[in-house]
Amino acid sequence: MSTNFPIGWVLRASTVGFAVGCRLLQPNTPHFGDLVKVALQPDEIDIFGLIYDVQVKDDPAVRQLILAGEMEPEAIMDQRENRLVPIEISVLVVGYQQNGFMIQGLPPQPPLSLNIIMVSDEADLRTFTENLDYLRLILNARQIPVDELLVANIRRATFAHPPEQQYAFLLKVGRELARLLNHDLVRLEGILRRIKPVVSR
Repeated sequence: MSTNFPIGWVLRASTVGFAVGCRLLQPNTPHFGDLVKVALQPDEIDIFGLIYDVQVKDDPAVRQLILAGEMEPEAIMDQRENRLVPIEISVLVVGYQQNGFMIQGLPPQPPLSLNIIMVSDEADLRTFTENLDYLRLILNARQIPVDELLVANIRRATFAHPPEQQYAFLLKVGRELARLLNHDLVRLEGILRRIKPVVSR
């Protein structure tokens, strides 16, 4: 069973999104489309967001290793585990939880630098996707791969549900996307075609 666990710390933030720094990538996370959350204390607000970009930026040590030409496996592993520049993860804010209520919209304030970011577990993902208002926030986002993010997140959310509920969940998502994208049927068809093979009836 999945559990919440930390992946990094907030580098910078705004109401609509934030950047996370982490030392190195875990084998199974973070993934493009994952739902993550950050707890704001003492306000007892959890801000939820979707990972839409992961950047492994170079640092002076990487440049020196490349210029050296021949790199030993030990040197490569040491650089990956002891980076001088953090791996940067970009997150789109899609909602928040306050006083036990889940709200899909922008939070009253962004997280602060060095707040801890957690990958949400399957229970959080199921709870969050009971409402699909957040799909509009994704569709209205700018300068991010919106359609790719939608498909990745819907796939994650589908598999967070028990097998007997997955088809019904996809139908619910399909109806909401059809309502939101009724003006762009070509785009709608492309998204639905890519999420359709996720489960069989």
